[in-house]
Amino acid sequence: MNYQDSRKLQPGKLVVASHNPGKVKEVAALLGPHGIEPVSAGSLGLPEPDETGTTFAANAELKALLAADLSGMPAIADDSGLCVEALGLEPGIFSARWAGPDKDFGLAMRLVEEHLERAGPEAGRNAHFMCALAVAWPDGHLEAFEGRVDGTLVWPPRGNGGFGYDPMFVPNGYDQTFGEMDPDEKHRISHRAMAFEKLKAALL
Repeated sequence: MNYQDSRKLQPGKLVVASHNPGKVKEVAALLGPHGIEPVSAGSLGLPEPDETGTTFAANAELKALLAADLSGMPAIADDSGLCVEALGLEPGIFSARWAGPDKDFGLAMRLVEEHLERAGPEAGRNAHFMCALAVAWPDGHLEAFEGRVDGTLVWPPRGNGGFGYDPMFVPNGYDQTFGEMDPDEKHRISHRAMAFEKLKAALL
């Protein structure tokens, strides 16, 4: 990305293209010090689009563009997930869907483990988390950033922290899972933190 072509984010309201209050809180913690006031798409009554993209970036861009268009304000969206090398990088963009309609990530982690057992020990347990962030403006201008953290998967899951697949993911260079790790430490090294650092360098 050529930062000279980037558009800066101005202080003021920024729509978070999500109905998840946790996402709004996270954006507030990261961008609030720069004068950004996040508001959720849910609080504005905006719909959640079908995520029809074939990559994390495509889904993030689709969500950000729709929210910016409908709200008339800049909007930010993210798409993230777990990519397991032995499973051909699945669940990938379908990470949330593996958890089913009840968002049961205990079930999703069991599914990953069952697939790994079928793949056999020689397939290995390497995995990475990906996060794509997109910021869109009402005129269709778009900026996108990606972050990645590599690690290995353990079984059974360990720790009650984090969310999603965190309790089975040990980042490289650490012996704790994201589920066991101090939240501040996790946020320092996570895929989302990496993507946000790129965003802040470019847009703020």
